[in-house]
Amino acid sequence: MTRAAWDGVMADGRLYRDRTHAGERLAARLDAYRDTGALVLGIPRGGVPVAVEVARLLEADLDVVVARKLRAPGYPELAIGAVTANGGQFLNDDIIRELAVSHDYLAQEIAVQMADARRREERFRGGRAPRDLIDRVVIVVDDGLATGATMHAAVRSVRTGQPARLVVAVPVGSAQACEDLRKEADELICLLAPEDFWAVGAYYVHFEPVEDDEVTRILHAAHREAAVDTVGLDERRLRD
Repeated sequence: MTRAAWDGVMADGRLYRDRTHAGERLAARLDAYRDTGALVLGIPRGGVPVAVEVARLLEADLDVVVARKLRAPGYPELAIGAVTANGGQFLNDDIIRELAVSHDYLAQEIAVQMADARRREERFRGGRAPRDLIDRVVIVVDDGLATGATMHAAVRSVRTGQPARLVVAVPVGSAQACEDLRKEADELICLLAPEDFWAVGAYYVHFEPVEDDEVTRILHAAHREAAVDTVGLDERRLRD
């Protein structure tokens, strides 16, 4: 690890106290996008606490892009790909071939996970419409990249919205996952991509699970704060 890649390590060797701390570090590397009208999209669940801090420090809008893992038959913890609410998808063809996953199983799993992604996006937004992506800088944030499957699906989903620039930003990721994402994003910001990457949680002191209720609370609080800021700005303009 070089100082150029990272400028602060916890006493026990881990990089981040928690996801908020990771968001602060990530925002510092993304400072060029402050006041550009950027949109920060967090990938639920763990990416949202990181994304809200990035959006706050960059004074950017915040929303979510839900990507759901496609489960291997008989091995639900093994991802054979990922899919988003609007059909953006990534398939791990090597694993699919190795496990001889049938076309029927894959089609059914895609349909199930797309429907789940839609339900979650509606719940997280609380009735708000999705943010417009056209001609905007869009920064897609997660708490880390292991296989990168959900991020691939998220990026492909965002591309359909025609952003001016698509940035992937993560605090840590496997070297292979980060390299693969460079081919799909206009810019990749990964603060650390160790060759001996083990698991995302290994780089955090506190890495508790983030539940759907917490994602909803974070997003609603961020939108309430943004609405208050907008009202305050309008009042100042009227006084001026």
